Formats: sequence, C-alpha cells, structure tokens
Amino acid sequence: MILSCLKHARRQLPGIPGLLKALEFLRRPGSASLPDGKYEIDGAHVFAIVQRYDTAAAPEPRFEAHRKYIDMQFVAAGTEIIGWAPLAGMTVSEAYDGETDVCFGAVPPGAWTPARLEAGQLAVFFPEDAHAPRLAAGAAGPVLKIVVKIAV
Repeated sequence: MILSCLKHARRQLPGIPGLLKALEFLRRPGSASLPDGKYEIDGAHVFAIVQRYDTAAAPEPRFEAHRKYIDMQFVAAGTEIIGWAPLAGMTVSEAYDGETDVCFGAVPPGAWTPARLEAGQLAVFFPEDAHAPRLAAGAAGPVLKIVVKIAV
C-alpha cells in the first residue's frame, strides 16, 4: 500500500505506465466533477470509477482484495478511513470471483491499520493488500471518490 497526496504522487509511485496514466486522469481539469460511472482511460488496462456515497461506521469492516488490478483510490471530496492489512491476514468469507476480480473477508480487530484519506489524497492497493473502504472518519459523511483500476 502507498499513501500520498495527488500533488506529490508522481514522485513517490513506481514508474508503472498504468499508474502514470491513472495520475494523468486524476489531474485532468474537471475529473472530480464527472458524474458517477465508469470511464475508460486505456481500455480494460486502466479505467476509472467515479462514485459518491456516505461513509459508515463498521465495527467489523468488510475487507476486499483483487488479483488482476491495482486499486488507486483518490478522495476528491470528503474524508474517509480505509482499513489496510496484508492479504495473508485476511480470512476469506467470499471466495475470489474472477469475473468481478474480488474476494471478501475479515481481518481481526487490531490486525489492520486505518488510513485516513482527506480531499486530495490517495491510496494505492496492490494484489498483496487487503483493504476496507468507505469507513467513517468519526461521524459518517459524504465522499466523492475516484477509483482507478490498473491491470497488473
């Protein structure tokens, strides 16, 4: 997992071409004002999902992990917590689905790290990372997030 600000991310991320395309998309004027939906950046190799939702408290967060894609999660507005743990620490409750590229599970309390993301910040989750997005940072609140999926 990598945490960064969009402003500094190019310097801090590895030079994987898909990651650079993702950053270019996020830096485009107006990207944060796009309506909710899926946006193609480089075919099935790199695409973005714009979403608006309210965060929620979760005493036992639902973790997820992916095999085919890296997740770059950028908070354009609002604040949220994303739980992080090494994938090896996640007990799978819903087996991996190759069609949707996701499996779900749980990580014991105290065995995961909360990452607080505010507007302008991003987190990058690799296939070795389990993560639980949409968690409230204190009180529940609205978030505008752009998730860019980058093929491994």
